Parts: sequence; structure tokens; C-alpha cells
Amino acid sequence: MRKKIIAGNWKMHMLREAGAALARDVAPVADRCRDVDVVLCPPYTCLAAVAAVLDGTSVGLGAQDVFWREKGAYTGQVAPSMLADLGVSYAIVGHSESRGRFGVPEPEFDDIILAHFGDSDRTVNLKLRAAVVAGLTAICCVGETLLEREADATDAVIAGQVEGALRDVGAATLASVVFAYEPVWAIGTGRTCEAAEADRVCGLVRAAVGRLYGADAAAAIRVQYGGSVKPANARQLLGMPNIDGALVGGASLVASDFAQIVEACV
Repeated sequence: MRKKIIAGNWKMHMLREAGAALARDVAPVADRCRDVDVVLCPPYTCLAAVAAVLDGTSVGLGAQDVFWREKGAYTGQVAPSMLADLGVSYAIVGHSESRGRFGVPEPEFDDIILAHFGDSDRTVNLKLRAAVVAGLTAICCVGETLLEREADATDAVIAGQVEGALRDVGAATLASVVFAYEPVWAIGTGRTCEAAEADRVCGLVRAAVGRLYGADAAAAIRVQYGGSVKPANARQLLGMPNIDGALVGGASLVASDFAQIVEACV
């Protein structure tokens, strides 16, 4: 049976003191829900402060991104070994925002957003492989935009992103990979994919893994749902057969809301 995993992506929120306080408030729910992997993904600037709070608890520490090189002239980038050195054990790769795919458009920045947030299937693959080599678990995000959904391209987009992320990845590596289906049109918009449809698309992720690695690998891979997950819809989403957890955005910034989502797994 696949173990549920709930990860909180704090995005560009929290200074050190507030981040440490939030982590301190969240930690007890992980002790109450031992059958759930609980992960917090603060911004880079909070990693050390949150790591100190989580030391000795069962909460995992994650980073919101990672670079694929170990060192070099890559100003502003963070290597996998640097994250591991801080006590990080998870890294998000390929988040829709890192790919420049935003649920809430920012028209005044449309001409520069893709140049700044430019992850592609190729860079996601490089990041995933580098994270795993460094001993991290990669939370690999896939998802379609509203335009792609309206064009009936969801299935092809998801399959392509899964296959691209797993290029040249050996079967043994899958134990260190979690997928997260995040429909871009449901991130930060207040819109949630219906539970049955979220389950269907998470099943597509599983099927894509199965085509590459076989039925056993498909059955074992964990697939989260991410996109306006909150206490009111968590139990229905997490009760679906293909949904093994949640990648939580806004609700992870409120300890009581995040705790309720974790508790919805049990």
C-alpha cells in the first residue's frame, strides 16, 4: 500500500522567524499521523531556520527547486549537495511556476515571465536526476494550462511531461520520485479540479510510468494532487484511488489548515 505524502509549498512567503514558528506549529500533526509523510518546503532563506525546528521530528524538509550542477559559475543557483548539507531531503522540480506557467496571469510581466521562469522538460529531467543522485527525493510536477485543457490536450501534455522527466532514469531511481499533478488553471485561482477528474489524471501519470517501467512500477509510484487543496476538499481528493497525497500551496501557510489536510489522510 502506498504511503500518503502531504507537502507544503510555501512559495515566496515567510521570513525566518515566522517560518520557524509555522514549522513548530505543524510538527505535532506529523507525530499524530505517523502513516503520512509530511514535508515542508520553505523558501531557501528559511531552510536553515526550519531545519533547526524540524530536527528530531518526523517532518521532512524540502526545497522548492534545485539546480543540476554540483558547482560552477551559476550565480543564484543552489546545488543538490548544498541542500543535503542543510538537512533537506526533498526537492520540488518542474513546478508550473518554475516552468513559467501561471494559473493567475500577470499581463504586465507576460513579455518577461517565460525568460525568467523557463524550466522545460529537459531541465526538469536534469534536476530530477541530480536531486536523486544527491540522495534527495524529487517531487516532480506535471500539469496542463487552461488553454491546453480546453483544446482536449490534457492527456497528451501529462504523458509528455512524465516521459520527459523520466528520460534516462533507471527503474531503481523511481523509489526516490514522487509525481504531483497540478492543473495550472487550479493553482492560486480558487478553482479545484473535480475529485474524479483529478483521480483520472493522476491515473494517467501512473499509466505513463507503467508504459515505461511496467505494472509494478506503476502500482508503486506515488502521485500527489496539487491545486487549491484545502480542508474543505481534502478528504474527497485524498480518498481517490490514484491520489496518494497533496502538494499544498496557500493552505500550507496556516498551521491548522495544513494539519486538517494531513489528518484527512487517516
